[in-house]
Amino acid sequence: MKSSYAVTVDWARAGASFSDGRYSRAHPWQFDGGTDVSDAFSPHIVPLPFSVEAAVDPEEAVVAALASCHMLWFLSVAARKGFVADSYRDEATGTLAVDPEGRLAMTEVVLRPCVAFSGEKRPTATEHDAMHHEAHAQCFIANSVRTTVRCDARVVAREDASAD
Repeated sequence: MKSSYAVTVDWARAGASFSDGRYSRAHPWQFDGGTDVSDAFSPHIVPLPFSVEAAVDPEEAVVAALASCHMLWFLSVAARKGFVADSYRDEATGTLAVDPEGRLAMTEVVLRPCVAFSGEKRPTATEHDAMHHEAHAQCFIANSVRTTVRCDARVVAREDASAD
């Protein structure tokens, strides 16, 4: 299987100074489905007003891509195994630090998925961990980066046993 994905990244100086570094880093990401996302470097990297605090920054996008890919694979694995997931929330974090080669890099992403299940069949802790392990192995974003990805997963107990 081979797929191709397109994103347009569009930036313009708009008359601002450039060689002194006093230019805006704000720019949109335009996705092929029509969604535009405002992007800029994090204010932790480039100070305001040359970054945009409300924009998604590339560092957050890396964390979001890893967390989202893991979630989508986890839900697929859970469904295939006959479990009913009702909700999934991940408060993932990424650490930008100097790597062993002395370069600034996203050195670790910690996923903290919290999953609620319903129905008669609920995963044991061992099954839950195994599903996260399988999801991580299937996640093509995780397979594409050098970043250490750690998963600290939790299951939320649900009282009702209804399921579809």
